[in-house]
Amino acid sequence: MPESTVNDVLNISCYLFVPLPDAAELRDVLHARAEAAHLKGTILLAEEGINLFLAGPSTAVRGFIDALKTDERFEPLAPKESWSAKQPFRKMLVKVKREIIRMDHPTIRPSNGRAPAVDAPTLRRWLAQGHDDAGRPVVTLDTRNAFEVDQGTFDNAIDWRIDKFTEFPPALREHKAEFAGKTVVSFCTGGIRCEKAAILMREEGIENVYQLEGGILKYFEETDGAHYHGGCFVFDERRVLANDLSTQPESAAEPAAIKM
Repeated sequence: MPESTVNDVLNISCYLFVPLPDAAELRDVLHARAEAAHLKGTILLAEEGINLFLAGPSTAVRGFIDALKTDERFEPLAPKESWSAKQPFRKMLVKVKREIIRMDHPTIRPSNGRAPAVDAPTLRRWLAQGHDDAGRPVVTLDTRNAFEVDQGTFDNAIDWRIDKFTEFPPALREHKAEFAGKTVVSFCTGGIRCEKAAILMREEGIENVYQLEGGILKYFEETDGAHYHGGCFVFDERRVLANDLSTQPESAAEPAAIKM
């Protein structure tokens, strides 16, 4: 798509943990449907669910999601939207993976029950007042890779400098005693990693754990971005989004290899 000064390309991201025993069959169906709609992006399918990033004309993108939701398994999908002046993806990829976000912890099954979530306005209020509604200190835990954190994060967020999400479980076990008496809010770009992270933390015996509903992108969408500094790294050619969901320059060198 040529350069434009008008932000008329709709970008969406969403995921859903739902059993998909037919993930391999779905791959060809969704790829053909997306290609026919002239969409670009990435769709990841696994037995545990779907994770997708799509961009194109708004009618085509929303039409794709509407068609997907005719399968009742996908009805709860809630895309996060942003706009750009050009297509941020080069091609349309649909892949079948072992996990839609790799953690290498097979007992974590979000489709069997989510950890409690906190919405963006509530988290903003908690951070402004310095405690949750029960009076407990609130800490935010960044579950993203180190190079993503370097582009921006919540003020005073805990960052274990992991290079890939499979490093999160051992890092948690090393540090979990630090969360005693506190409310922990795990967060990530769009919610997928912090959802698995919050479940693991509860399994590890940490009592007051929440996931940030919709991740950083939903926080930007529903608040003024207060208590967050920098931008949010995204896995497309826009690279970094400001708190108004516009594209901003990266604040650090681009990593040689991106690891989800």
